[in-house]
Amino acid sequence: MEAKDCKRKVILTGDRPTGRLHLGHYVGSLQRRVQLQNSGKFDEINILIADDQALTDNWSNPKKIRDNIIEVALDYLSVGIDPAKSNICIQSAVPALHALTFYYMNLVTTQRLSRNPTVKSEMVLRGFSSAEGENDNTAGLPAGFFTYPVSQAADITAFKATTVPVGEDQEPMLEQTREIVRKFNSTYQRDVLVEPDILLPDNETQRRLPGTDGKAKMSKSLGNCIYLSDDPKTVKQKVMGMYTDPQHINVSDPGHVEGNAVFTYLDAFCRDDQFAAYLPDYANLDEMKEHYRKGGLGDVKCKKFLIKVLEELLTPIREERAKWAANIPEVYQILKDGTARAVEESNQTLAEVRDAMRINYFEDDSIISDWESWIQK
Repeated sequence: MEAKDCKRKVILTGDRPTGRLHLGHYVGSLQRRVQLQNSGKFDEINILIADDQALTDNWSNPKKIRDNIIEVALDYLSVGIDPAKSNICIQSAVPALHALTFYYMNLVTTQRLSRNPTVKSEMVLRGFSSAEGENDNTAGLPAGFFTYPVSQAADITAFKATTVPVGEDQEPMLEQTREIVRKFNSTYQRDVLVEPDILLPDNETQRRLPGTDGKAKMSKSLGNCIYLSDDPKTVKQKVMGMYTDPQHINVSDPGHVEGNAVFTYLDAFCRDDQFAAYLPDYANLDEMKEHYRKGGLGDVKCKKFLIKVLEELLTPIREERAKWAANIPEVYQILKDGTARAVEESNQTLAEVRDAMRINYFEDDSIISDWESWIQK
């Protein structure tokens, strides 16, 4: 059986459908995906709505995951993901991913999984352990959550992905996948699986956008998000309540821009030409920062400028989302078609994996010959 051409440039990326997507997703991945999609440099782009992975810490509420699949799809389409260029698919509807996960589990030890830094940090984030590494969950750690790096490896290898655009916090996950690929190929003496490369964000701002409360990460569970689908009134309320500099009490006080969420967001989103339109007192962000540091620039003025900047970004996204939301059957058809393509492609990889392991019992004639020879003896 011929393996897929490894020289092809293939992307695999995706999100857990635990809620609507927010500005952190936009800065960290969505904006980059649209750029990669339109670059013409890749032969194939697959975007996986990872509902199975979302169940690892939402097993008691599958409705939450099911309902948010369409929300995530709407967010994808609203920011410019083009189904003619990027294949959007649903993880749970691709059976080969489950089989590959099971096979790969035999290639990874529990000790190795427990050393994965990403797993450790996610355990703390999801409440399965303390920052000191102690398991605080009296029911124990769900095996599905513990082994989700193996599931992620199945996702990546099923599509023979050569490139995985993620943040630097996901590097341990990619290394886990590479280890599984090397272990499989060496054990079964076939170069079936492809080792993926990581594609990191271009700059620090893209790697991690803080929450509106100034905490290190924008997170749905922390309630510190600005969603792509938030209406103007909600965006205004969230920005006006954003964390700034607690020592900048009076307008005349010198202020700090480092760790100030308002300026971090301006770093991520504002352009020089927007100052002429919305805040002509300054030519660019550097001038604005200099004034804030010296004192004499109030937080309210900074926040009002940020609101205008964000509205310029979010208005067309909202309008596009509304168009797709008015035609949900078409969105479902996009998901159905994308998943069908994913099923076909992943089945090909699964067949190659089973062929390498010599467990394709009904497709490998040599197994029949071996059995017949044994009977004759």
